[in-house]
Parts: sequence; C-alpha cells; structure tokens
Amino acid sequence: MGTGLRKVTVNLPADLLDEAVRITAKGITPTIVEGLHEIQRRAKRSALRGLRGKVRFGLDLEATRR
Repeated sequence: MGTGLRKVTVNLPADLLDEAVRITAKGITPTIVEGLHEIQRRAKRSALRGLRGKVRFGLDLEATRR
C-alpha cells in the first residue's frame, strides 16, 4: 500500500474520541492514525508470540558479551 491518503467519514463515540485526544495530546486525525498504528503493532506482537518455541538461536552468550 502506498503513502496515499483516504478520506473517510466515521461515527465515533464522542467520549471515547475525546479521551483518546486528551491522552495523545494531538488532534483527531493524528490520534486516529496512532490508534491504527497500535493495531498494527498488536498484530505483529501476536504473530511473534505464535513463533514462541519454534525459532532456535545458536548464540554463544560468552562470545557475544566480548
């Protein structure tokens, strides 16, 4: 997906949006963009948790500490 922008119209709970804007100390658009980025991060963390126990590392801790 490119860097293009999409204009959307959504109905959001006013109290939820107001609280999110207050927490981020940003405007409405940056707050919503930050929320969308958080959804992406959550999905990536979930995918990483799915790899738990399946990836083996052959690190020599003593060698890496030098």
